[in-house]
Amino acid sequence: MTGHIYWDVILEQHVRLFRGAMGAEFLFMDDNARPHRANIVDECLQSEDITRMDWPAYSPDLNPIEHVLDMLGRRIAARQPPRSD
Repeated sequence: MTGHIYWDVILEQHVRLFRGAMGAEFLFMDDNARPHRANIVDECLQSEDITRMDWPAYSPDLNPIEHVLDMLGRRIAARQPPRSD
């Protein structure tokens, strides 16, 4: 994914419209992935007046879904297949 694709597919089609529905209290959260931090993305977010939450470098623990996916993955891996008699 590139910054252009991220803007066209995610931000333009979903985030911008959701921000319009939420109003001034909207705070956008993404991470430090390269496409998310591309200059075109920064410029477009500023032009749309979308505030981005500060995200410290190398801090995946701030995103709760990472913990949920890890727990789910461990439970799936620990499952025993049913016995076939």
